[in-house]
Amino acid sequence: MQSDSRKCLYLLLCAGLVLAAIIVYWPARNYDFVNYDDGVYVFDNPHIKAGINWQSVKWALTTSYFSYWHPLTWLSHTLDWQLFEGRPGPMHLVNVFLHAVSSLMLFVVLNRMTKRMWLSIFIAGLFTLHPLNVESVAWITERKNVLSTFFWFLTMFAYTRYSERPSPGRYVVTLIFFEMGLM
Repeated sequence: MQSDSRKCLYLLLCAGLVLAAIIVYWPARNYDFVNYDDGVYVFDNPHIKAGINWQSVKWALTTSYFSYWHPLTWLSHTLDWQLFEGRPGPMHLVNVFLHAVSSLMLFVVLNRMTKRMWLSIFIAGLFTLHPLNVESVAWITERKNVLSTFFWFLTMFAYTRYSERPSPGRYVVTLIFFEMGLM
């Protein structure tokens, strides 16, 4: 019986964490592009505006355009442009979604690693609501940060699973998430 109530509490905390992230960052849906480097990265970038195709994938994997090699970021911007036809609001909401899922992943990972649910939710809550994340979540160009964070937390989760029951497959999954975080 106690196990069922603990599972229910765990799920409520998960839902509350995601809801907190969405509520705090929901106003970003009304934001426009930032006239600093959103043009270079997104709305004036012909590779992004071309949509997902073999050329854009090749470009994303091989370019160091604007001093960065981050193919997953380029591909996510390209997919955003294709799906949302240049509307910045939905692009901001993708960052909000990634941040909310990252917050949830952090809670899940910390709880699994430490078995201390209240401390884990406290730390995940601080991460979710900390003002240092505002720039990354509310600025389209900072997709690189929210993506990297998302894959870092997935890497931590995969490594935790690997450490609990080591196997070559689990190790490979950990390495794949780690590499994606770098990309």
